[in-house]
Amino acid sequence: MTTSFNEQFDQHGAWRREFALRLKLLGEWMKDHELLDAAVEERLRRLETQVRSDKVMVAFVAEFSRGKSELINAIFFAGYGRRIMPASAGRTTMCPTEMGFDADVPPCLRLLPIETRLQPQALMEWRMAPEKWTRIDLDVNDPKQLALAMEKVAETRRVTQDEARALGLWHNESPQDNPLPDAKGMVEVPRWRHALINIAHPLLKQGLVILDTPGLNAIGAEPELTVSLIPQAQAVIFILGADTGVTKSDLSIWQEHLITDTGKSNARLVVLNKIDTLWDALSTPEQMQAQIDRQCATTAEILGISLDQVIPVSAQKGLVGKVTNDPALLAHSCLPALETALATSIMGQRHEILGSAVAKAITDLRAETGRVINIRRRDLSDQLSELKGLQGKNASVIKHMRVRISQEQAEFDLGGARIHAVRSVHLKLLREVFGILGSTALKKEMAQLTEALQQKGLKLGVKRAYGETFTRLRASMARVQAITNEIQSMLGASFRQLNAEHGFSLQVPAEPSMQVYLHGLELVEQNHLQYLGIGNAFRLAQPEFADRLVRALATRLRSIHETALGDVELWSKSAAAQLDAQLRERRRTFTRRIEAIDRIQQATGGLNDRIGEIGMQETALDQLDAKLLELTGYLIDAKDKPAGLSGGGKTNAKSASARPASALKAKSA
Repeated sequence: MTTSFNEQFDQHGAWRREFALRLKLLGEWMKDHELLDAAVEERLRRLETQVRSDKVMVAFVAEFSRGKSELINAIFFAGYGRRIMPASAGRTTMCPTEMGFDADVPPCLRLLPIETRLQPQALMEWRMAPEKWTRIDLDVNDPKQLALAMEKVAETRRVTQDEARALGLWHNESPQDNPLPDAKGMVEVPRWRHALINIAHPLLKQGLVILDTPGLNAIGAEPELTVSLIPQAQAVIFILGADTGVTKSDLSIWQEHLITDTGKSNARLVVLNKIDTLWDALSTPEQMQAQIDRQCATTAEILGISLDQVIPVSAQKGLVGKVTNDPALLAHSCLPALETALATSIMGQRHEILGSAVAKAITDLRAETGRVINIRRRDLSDQLSELKGLQGKNASVIKHMRVRISQEQAEFDLGGARIHAVRSVHLKLLREVFGILGSTALKKEMAQLTEALQQKGLKLGVKRAYGETFTRLRASMARVQAITNEIQSMLGASFRQLNAEHGFSLQVPAEPSMQVYLHGLELVEQNHLQYLGIGNAFRLAQPEFADRLVRALATRLRSIHETALGDVELWSKSAAAQLDAQLRERRRTFTRRIEAIDRIQQATGGLNDRIGEIGMQETALDQLDAKLLELTGYLIDAKDKPAGLSGGGKTNAKSASARPASALKAKSA
């Protein structure tokens, strides 16, 4: 049974909620049984955050008048029974628009004035200043008010050509891309630079983010769109008109902004919209289909993609079919085929990636916790052998045993100085990593690049400056890898010695690989190279544009560095916490051994009682180990058996999102 994008996204959301709840239950159980050390707690916290806040961004990219907003209405907002995004003639989205859900923000539309383009701050910085945005509250239960508010994103204003040039929306060197002047020489530009829509739509609540990007001129003028937002989208839907085919401006968008990352070509879907313009009462259905097939084949050939990535659709007929509950019209619009492609290419892939990541983390967590349980089991076994050896012995032997245990404890405590020395070297090397990936070092790199971009006139050496910057960034990442390898070797030698001397089972976790971050740097560099060619030489000559480009770059790089730092920090904490846990268990064992000897000395029946207690504790540990395997086993296997993600029964997005949390909890208990 075919599952639509909306249904599959709903199932993915249900899986994430149940997974997060079971993760929380696992943490509470571990805390109750003293298995929750600092590293395990941090790992659980990160996992829960990752699963709960997992976002799936779908970017809709097109030149003006390709039916992009209508397609968004048809896929996501047909349930309102009317158009929500402006899509009528002469009313279309004029500024980049993000739709998502943040529970901490009331339903609203926030609009950033176009005049902010005259200032150097990047979009990410403006997000941190909500008072600079125009805010309109939304009533999500009133479709009419919602649609009326959304018309704001279509607003324009008239400015002089000089003002348009200052805003980056007029270029003397490419007059074909400029807006047409009116009789007074004034030109029309978007009123807003960026729009953020926060509404509790069922899909948005589950982590979907929709990015609506309008027109080649708007895309090219905002570096953060093409070097940050679009490249990070899980899927990009590129919309063309079936009546026009691939125009020159369509091809420019595709070549300049959508094919820089060949590794994600499978996440690029091309929608040949408005196929209803090819429906002709004078032609047979077979003739009309043949014409659509030819357009699809021509489009695939021009764009250099496989034919199955081109999907013919009538967004307008699909919307009408959904709103009027006309299954025949909906099927004829081919909209369900697009939704199925979205479900297959995005949600299946997204679930697999997230599921594999959390399964690996849970497997590591199980191994760490299992080691603690095994230490407890081995210590109980040693105690049992020790106590059985005292059976039938006189008081002097028992007293001598107590003295020997106290000596062992004192010798063990003296070994703490060596452990402290290892930790000092460990922390020193970690500080070096933090220095390499910290904000100060990145600001220094960006300052050098900014200086190169601020030279007057055409910046013919800018590509070299970028290349040198990324060469240094890659060298820094390689240095971090070398340091983590050094820490790994040092901890490995120390752990082997401690294992031999004290019978520990310490095992250094595998150091984080910087390869994924080196790949991230390559992708960022590729996304920026499109701005460094001759075609953008005049745009780069504008200091404000060059400054925005560097600020957008800094935002991406900061994210990469912070994530890499987080991985190194968690790895370091895991190694340290493992040592702390085994030290703590050994000290606890010494205390229990001495307490047992004292009880034996005070009462003749104490020895057999203690032997019986140890037997009961061993049984309890077996039960603890079995429960750990059960709780973590569900979380590991969950990636292979999500709530209907592989197909099967259909669910309704609204009904699923409305399920009470108590029902989920009851199911998970």
